[in-house]
Amino acid sequence: MFDLDQTIKDRHSTRKFLSQPVPRALLNEALALAQLAPSNSNIQPWRLVFAQGDRRDRLQEALLNLAKQQPNVSPLPSAFQHYRQELGAQVYGAMGITRDDKANRQLAVLRNYEFFGAPMVAIVCMHQDLGVADALSVGMYLQTLVLSLTARGIGTCVEVSLADYPEIIRNELNISPDLLIICGLAVGYSDPDFPANHLHINRDSVEKNVSFQGD
Repeated sequence: MFDLDQTIKDRHSTRKFLSQPVPRALLNEALALAQLAPSNSNIQPWRLVFAQGDRRDRLQEALLNLAKQQPNVSPLPSAFQHYRQELGAQVYGAMGITRDDKANRQLAVLRNYEFFGAPMVAIVCMHQDLGVADALSVGMYLQTLVLSLTARGIGTCVEVSLADYPEIIRNELNISPDLLIICGLAVGYSDPDFPANHLHINRDSVEKNVSFQGD
């Protein structure tokens, strides 16, 4: 029986995957459930392009070649930068990488463009003419897909970093220029021996994000 509470508790970003392929039948089940996500005017704006095998490997090579020459990490507004720093401290700490170990920190960043070893990566897109409400719909779809995969024992990692190199992705996967590239999604089985895969990242209290007004 599907236990949503437990699935959410079990959910965490995988940062190292096994090479074991994901059965297409399980992926199709999760995709069918995600397709039921709500959307503005039932537009269903999400578009996914999956890459595996040779296509995945060519995309990895192209991304790595450019990222090594032109590192491109989208900045956060100064008021929010501490979240990235705190997350990095938790993740890198679990990997045994200290703050002043620049070489290994750089290698860890480049692993984004290797999809953390996942045998499959999806590129999440929507039409460029759509707006914030439609991006919200894509987010609900993506969360549903991630939880559906988690419930089936399949790990994921949402990769906003991939959207920093949209032209490389377009060229390698023949993605239409009409589609806005939002993020990537690495898909595979988590490596149980990798310490960072067992992290439960700190969260703010509910009270910091939610307020109630009225009686």
